[in-house]
Amino acid sequence: MKQRTLILLLIFLIFFVISLMSNILGPIIPDLISSFSLSMGLAGFLPFSFFVAYGVMSLPSGLLVEKYREKRILLLAFFLGVLGALVFALNPEFQFALISLFIIGVGMAMLQVVINPLLRVAGGEEHFAFNSVLGQLAFGAASFMSPWLYSYLVQNLFSGNDFFMIRILEKWVPESMPWVSVYFLFAVIALLMFLVITRVKFPEVELKSDEKVNLGRDLGRLLSQGKVWLFFLGVFCYVGTEQGIANWVSQYLQDYHGVDPATTGAQVISYFWGLLTVGCLLGLVLLKLMDSKRVLMIFTLGAMVCLGMGLLGSGAMVLVAFALSGFFLSVMWSILISLALNSVDFAHGTLAGILCSGIMGGAVMPLIVGGLADWIGLQSAMFFLFLPLAYIFSVGIWAKPLVSNARVSSLKDLFSAK
Repeated sequence: MKQRTLILLLIFLIFFVISLMSNILGPIIPDLISSFSLSMGLAGFLPFSFFVAYGVMSLPSGLLVEKYREKRILLLAFFLGVLGALVFALNPEFQFALISLFIIGVGMAMLQVVINPLLRVAGGEEHFAFNSVLGQLAFGAASFMSPWLYSYLVQNLFSGNDFFMIRILEKWVPESMPWVSVYFLFAVIALLMFLVITRVKFPEVELKSDEKVNLGRDLGRLLSQGKVWLFFLGVFCYVGTEQGIANWVSQYLQDYHGVDPATTGAQVISYFWGLLTVGCLLGLVLLKLMDSKRVLMIFTLGAMVCLGMGLLGSGAMVLVAFALSGFFLSVMWSILISLALNSVDFAHGTLAGILCSGIMGGAVMPLIVGGLADWIGLQSAMFFLFLPLAYIFSVGIWAKPLVSNARVSSLKDLFSAK
């Protein structure tokens, strides 16, 4: 029992680290633009480099896990995390930032594939749903903390702070680019995770049929079905919208509202991710009371309203609106994935790999926004995000799952259910 608990805690820590290293881009994009004198279009290649790795590695990672098993893939993923972070930390130039983010993205994609089957076995299949929620809470907590970590480092480096970690970082970080310290810290965190995993004995994981990836006949059958492509596009649009807001909101607030990206800008992004996590918990309740397609449509409309208020409003309303957009985005990932899996009656493992490849939407959408921003301005460019939101809304209209989500008739039934 003690070993199982330690494995579970380690898995939750992996969720935390994935989020910490994945969601730092939004807060630092204004610094990257300023330090490297980038156009908006060029800045869009930064999230592109990270998220395109998911498109490249999601399916191959499933095959690697089956062949080399979980521990080796975890070690390789964190080694890539160390390597990627150091590539940029030791060479703070734009071209190395692109290489670094791709390497880190490959590592994070591999981790995503490993941890869910491992969580099922380590925690017991009967507790998998509960432990998955705990994992998402750990992920959300890191997303919330990541901007605060960036803000703390930027404000305390080269300010006379005597904290030993600050003094060490000051020896390695250019004084004109204190935000680079984040990547030194990530390298240390990934190295510590690598060392911890070398000492841990993992349980034997027997992949279920819906967790295995088959790149032969099953992949061909799936790709021949139009609805698979439509759901892939839904995931693509969701991640693209999420990252399009998270990666550009700080720059938008700086350009149009004079907001300091190291303080208020970072706080808005932190609350965006925090409210996204809170929304996931509320979504669990709503999905027991309402059809998932209806929940998807209501939350999508809420996201559209918040995005519009953020782009057209003024004062504190703008900050609140962008933060609240995270709340309304919260249920989209889980509903889109479940609708897709419930619409096909075979090869769910391969289908999940295809859908996870849709995470590359986080590469494409911010790049499009950045390119448009050079042409028509960032405010007008961010209106582009209404297109993927409109597509997500349409999924709630045309999706016809073979199995609908189980529901209860009232809140009383929900809380009295055993």
